Amino acid sequence: MNFQNLLLEQPETGVYLLTVNRPRALNALNAATLAELTQAIAAVVADSAARVLLLTGAGEKAFVAGADIGEMQSLTAAQAQAFSEAGMRVMHALEALPVPAIALVQGYALGGGCELAMACDWIIAADSAVFGQPEVNLGIPPGFGGTQRLARLVGRARALELVTTARQVRADEALAIGLVTQVVPAAALRDRGLELARTIAAKAPVAVRLAKQAVHRGLDVDLGNACAQETAAFALAFASADQREGMRAFLEKRSAKFSGQ
Repeated sequence: MNFQNLLLEQPETGVYLLTVNRPRALNALNAATLAELTQAIAAVVADSAARVLLLTGAGEKAFVAGADIGEMQSLTAAQAQAFSEAGMRVMHALEALPVPAIALVQGYALGGGCELAMACDWIIAADSAVFGQPEVNLGIPPGFGGTQRLARLVGRARALELVTTARQVRADEALAIGLVTQVVPAAALRDRGLELARTIAAKAPVAVRLAKQAVHRGLDVDLGNACAQETAAFALAFASADQREGMRAFLEKRSAKFSGQ
């Protein structure tokens, strides 16, 4: 697909690399970029051979430095709601993606950029990464899910501290508070992402999809219902060719060849 503000590539079989490509604007999210992100994510969903999505930003200065303030400045309240809803659709689509989505963050991930990274299943950060929700400096709260996803990742009190002070968090602190799962040298970020994607792509696709679904859905209900959902996912896997191949390969002491069926 051809985009004005994105690059969508397949560096390896089953692995998609989606790059926000507005380096002169520090990859800021404007309405056009949000629309293209929705299209790109839909393209990954439509590909039954997709196994992992890696999401990053062009250049070394920023993953995504935020939403496009120049575009937002003159919005009416009704237009601001529509802009927020467009951003929310992107974030929800990332979470609903049937395959794991991993953010590879270098440089600034602020405001909408932090929100975009948090909508992925987890974040690998370069040692140059800086995170934050600085919207209160502009007279607004976060609008793409930042208040909610940040609290779920780092806890209510810490999320409120970061949102209300607009304090920025460097990679080492982001790792310590649970915002990111790993920090690597900036030069190794892409390679680490591809290495991880390669590992996931080699696993049973049906099981990976069911596991992601169970984790996401289970967090929204009480433990009893969450475990019931896991039981349903476990049972459903036994109707798949992947389950039969995985267990047969284990007993035959060979590597499994999964079909995703």
